[in-house]
Amino acid sequence: MVTNPMDYVDQMAKAGASGFTLHVEVAKENWQELVENIKSVGMRPGVALKPGTPVEQVYPLVLKPRFGGQKFMPNMMDKVRALRNKYPTLDIEVDGGLGPSTIDAAAAAGANCIVAGSSVYNFTYPDYF
Repeated sequence: MVTNPMDYVDQMAKAGASGFTLHVEVAKENWQELVENIKSVGMRPGVALKPGTPVEQVYPLVLKPRFGGQKFMPNMMDKVRALRNKYPTLDIEVDGGLGPSTIDAAAAAGANCIVAGSSVYNFTYPDYF
């Protein structure tokens, strides 16, 4: 998560990114402008929220939460289910502890985009990141 995602939109687009996921916690004040900027450079906007953030905070934004090696949090799937029920055609991404033993739970909750970093690359970030 970055504190000013607007600063990274152009850089990510120039690097060839097709999507840009922002954290709802840092985009509360300017999310509409940020989403428009993301779209204007040809990327798909996405939104992530921390485990402690109520799912309702993303409802106005509907159009990741820590570092590699995070454990899967099955209790967060209630948020996925709530989003899927409210927005049946929404792309919903789950990131954090996804792999062979957890992907079915995320998909059953309604996720249709899965991020599997550490389970694929067997890598975790040091604590100072």
